[in-house]
Amino acid sequence: LAAASGLVFIPSLPNELIPAVSASQRAADSWVASSLRPFRRSRGLRYLFVGNEVLSDPTQKSRWVQLVPAMANVRRALRRHGLGRVKVSTTVSMHELEHWNVFPPSAAAFKPEIADAVVRPLLAFLDRTDSYFFVDAYTYFTWSDNHTVVPLSYALLDSSSSEYRYHDPGTGLSYTNLLDQMLDAVVAAMCRLGHCGVKLALAETGWPTAGDLDQFGANVRNAATYNRNLARHLASGAGTPRRPGARMPAMVFALFNENLKWGPTTERHWGLFYPNGSAVYEVDLTGRRPPATYPPLPPALNDRPYPGRIWCVVRTDKGPVNETAVMEQVKAACADEAGLCDPVRPGGACFRPNTVAAHASYVFSAHWNRFSEDYGGCYFGGLAVETTVDPSHGSCRFPSIVLK
Repeated sequence: LAAASGLVFIPSLPNELIPAVSASQRAADSWVASSLRPFRRSRGLRYLFVGNEVLSDPTQKSRWVQLVPAMANVRRALRRHGLGRVKVSTTVSMHELEHWNVFPPSAAAFKPEIADAVVRPLLAFLDRTDSYFFVDAYTYFTWSDNHTVVPLSYALLDSSSSEYRYHDPGTGLSYTNLLDQMLDAVVAAMCRLGHCGVKLALAETGWPTAGDLDQFGANVRNAATYNRNLARHLASGAGTPRRPGARMPAMVFALFNENLKWGPTTERHWGLFYPNGSAVYEVDLTGRRPPATYPPLPPALNDRPYPGRIWCVVRTDKGPVNETAVMEQVKAACADEAGLCDPVRPGGACFRPNTVAAHASYVFSAHWNRFSEDYGGCYFGGLAVETTVDPSHGSCRFPSIVLK
């Protein structure tokens, strides 16, 4: 459907195929022949990703050094099958910058464990083949981690409503929006590896329309504002302070809300459309529509962190608790740290009431309190929900988190 629509579409070689394609030109030829050759006449097929955020998964380190060889084999296969015009790349997260640091952008560098071993040969390949370095850049996450010093308007690319500017002491450049700052941080990191000239592109960017209590700023108003401003900024051809006038391919994440996706609530609310096809909000991605012609947006009610403690408990608003599924989540959570679940064992302060739901609510809160930065939100297979009501009782005190 994408090939017939006239739109640009970017297929991707799955991460799990990288080892085989890296080791075998025949495997690369076979995959290209079966997956892409039928679309060789489509003008919308311009790019191909080999893997998605491969370098973000520390459990798959063996694939890191296989990435560039796989890209080289795929490129040879494309040329053999009449698809030599297709540019081969991959997607890289902002997390691949050391400490995720973009303050200042001129000091950014790739993590030492990937810089020389993977990113340098990757950039050399992109330089040699005149392809793009595709980065996933979300100002939402950078802003929420730094919201006490970075204004929301700066993250929303809304320079007209704020006098805030970020000055980079390393280059003397000033920034009017956070996205340009993040992109120039990537450029600085590439320059450190000797490849200043590699072209940059946005594989993913966007803003969530809903989130959990701890995911402040996720709302329709901010999402619409960000994507409308993004479209106008890209259409202007202004580029970034470090690369003025540079145009880049860019993709907004995502077309549809992924209502069945696991994880925090934001994971299911990035779409421009609901799963039934209706629009979440209006946006002209060409960037040509005047802002005044859009209908009013709903107010933003969660732009600041919730001013109090939050707990994570068993979800009961969607019908009876599935005790078997809940106990599986409890077992997995208890295995992550010795002693975490002692309070709900016989003799523990939270053993009573002795019910699956009561025990699981304590375990979910305790695990979330201990591992929220590592495991993400209060989800537990979709069986948990955040609450501002303290579930503690008697001598049983539930751990909580406090937003800052």
